[in-house]
Amino acid sequence: MADAKVIPFDDDRSRGNGASGAGSGENGGSAAPRPSRRRGGAARRKGAAGAAGAAPAGEVQPLPVRGGAAREDDGTAPHGPSGTASDRPAGDDGVPGDDGGLERRIAAGLAFLRRRLTGNYEIDDFGYDAELTDQVLMSMLRPLYENYFRVEVKGVENIPADGGALIVANHSGTLPLDGLMMQVAVHDHHPADRHLRLLAADLVFVLPVVNELARKLGHTLACAEDAERLLAQGELVGVMPEGFKGIGKPFGERYKLQRFGRGGFVSTALRQGAPIIPCSIVGAEEIYPMIGNSKTLARLLGFPYFPLTPTFPWLGPLGAVPLPTKWTIQFGEPIRTDGYAPEAAEDPVLMFNLTDQVREQIQHTLYKLLVQRRSVFF
Repeated sequence: MADAKVIPFDDDRSRGNGASGAGSGENGGSAAPRPSRRRGGAARRKGAAGAAGAAPAGEVQPLPVRGGAAREDDGTAPHGPSGTASDRPAGDDGVPGDDGGLERRIAAGLAFLRRRLTGNYEIDDFGYDAELTDQVLMSMLRPLYENYFRVEVKGVENIPADGGALIVANHSGTLPLDGLMMQVAVHDHHPADRHLRLLAADLVFVLPVVNELARKLGHTLACAEDAERLLAQGELVGVMPEGFKGIGKPFGERYKLQRFGRGGFVSTALRQGAPIIPCSIVGAEEIYPMIGNSKTLARLLGFPYFPLTPTFPWLGPLGAVPLPTKWTIQFGEPIRTDGYAPEAAEDPVLMFNLTDQVREQIQHTLYKLLVQRRSVFF
């Protein structure tokens, strides 16, 4: 694998049409290749795939719900699809029947498979597949989120219900699971059902399989151009300015924020007038306690670091299992940027001050959450 080059998020230079990742030039200024929109033989359905509405001709329809006859013992009238599980006739074991719900789920699953096989679904210009994310990828991440890390979410009401906004979070944990858990937190807990679009380093987009999954989840290259496009479209964007410095820091420096770059995320927020929402994540630092770094192996593999933990690589694949720590994700109060003039994005003093304000707010919240935490695992 070629050496991965991180394109700094605060690099505001325009990128060309060349490929990014391993094939980018020394300046790291080329844009990530845009996946082309997949088109089926028939016209695309309007809106996100899987949304409520009339199904196109030829689509698998939900099977009719079996209506029960009037019960002779209590005179209950038969119920249609709108009846609740407790309203429907009980089975032989006395448990309320759920045949209609099961049939609908089977029909929906078959319809989903048909759309995937025929290409009758939509992805945006960045490769984001809303239907696959909602119905498959989030379902795969949710057990890790709910049962393994038992994530507690605070302050989700600070995320606006609509319009562009930039969530800025600390980064840690040796592997970037914190970004994925933050994405599930927004997806499952925000009252407006918002989706978080994460900005990632170019290493993500040169790794096999990981590249495709990241695109489907809505991730894109951590550069000013892509971030501004998403914010202009009213998307919720997530960035972790520490980058590899944060995720690959030694265990002895846990919960100590690294440098936030040159303030590129602040400049992007100012250009779009988007609020900045600080986010503090506690629990990710301990999933892979990094006690060493094999720089020789990192250079050979093209990685920014090669972690050595108490279990990895000594226990082989078993050592790659993260520790089941207890997580807390807290979203802070928004820092508004719409009151500044357009030229404020070019003011280095203002960018430095706002960057420092965001960093200090995240660090202060981290300390506060650590004091409140009873245990690493409980």
